[in-house]
Amino acid sequence: MASRRLSVAVIQGGPSTEAEVSRASAIGVAGALRESGHQPVRLELDAFLSESLRTGGYDVVFPVTHGAVGEDGSLQGLLEVLELPYVGSDVLASALGMHKRVARVLFAAAGLPVARGLVAARGDESAAERAHAELAADGVGGIVVKPSSHGSAIGVARLEPGVTSAEIARALEAVWELDAFAVVEHFARGREVTCGVLDAAETIALPPTEVHSPNDAFYTYEARYAPGRSRHVCPAELGPALTRRVQDVALLAHRALGCRDLSRVDFVVGDDGAPDAVTLLEVNTLPGMTATSLYPEAAAAHGLPMPALVDALVSHAFRRGAAARMPARPLPR
Repeated sequence: MASRRLSVAVIQGGPSTEAEVSRASAIGVAGALRESGHQPVRLELDAFLSESLRTGGYDVVFPVTHGAVGEDGSLQGLLEVLELPYVGSDVLASALGMHKRVARVLFAAAGLPVARGLVAARGDESAAERAHAELAADGVGGIVVKPSSHGSAIGVARLEPGVTSAEIARALEAVWELDAFAVVEHFARGREVTCGVLDAAETIALPPTEVHSPNDAFYTYEARYAPGRSRHVCPAELGPALTRRVQDVALLAHRALGCRDLSRVDFVVGDDGAPDAVTLLEVNTLPGMTATSLYPEAAAAHGLPMPALVDALVSHAFRRGAAARMPARPLPR
């Protein structure tokens, strides 16, 4: 399948709450790369990684890391310093995608449909009262409290209508144990939908997927990764107009952050009395690649099984090459 047999360093793990998810993704990616004719080697994101990459003679790097250090631009910065081509977004887009509090600002500036909300820094004693007044005082709408820079629904609290400021304060304290910033948003009630973007030979939105988690309050960490805990419908049964709307917003969100190669954009479709409302939640710059993950499932529905998908990604990154370097300018005499 591969147009050229590439030596690929698949990076996994790291000091993140999502390290085990990353390792499961890396096993899947390495197997698919092997099936497509490449030579993958899995490397752990640790203190020895830079030396392994420097001496390994790899043609391209495929980060399959989730969360802190691996997905937030830190690993990408190392790869830039080593002048290695790699799959995925660059340093800036990775950092922007990881930090929801910043991504929200860019989405809003681009006119994209983000939920009403606010950001609360750790220790902000007025945050709970402010969130209650702005988002929950009418007793009708619920709210969501989540860490700014974690994924896989880790640390997310969903609070029902009628929530008190004391309950919001407790949720904030729990999030602040994980993250210096909490994002508090209006809880849009509706269907949980996700849409992948593939940005290789051309930029396309993959078929949207609807996620059903009948045994969980929402698409929790357990629902995401425990086999059989959730059910995916791909393509989602949204109808042509709503499907196009979700795909259009996914593409715009991908571009708003400056992402490249791949991303997965999460939504809630529908809200109280507005079944066609589309609320943009976040962009995942390195979506999961496990056996239960949404991105490879959507790619397969588009006609790209996992071996063809990873082949397209590493081949595109290899052709792009390492980031261009400008020669040093001499000091004026």
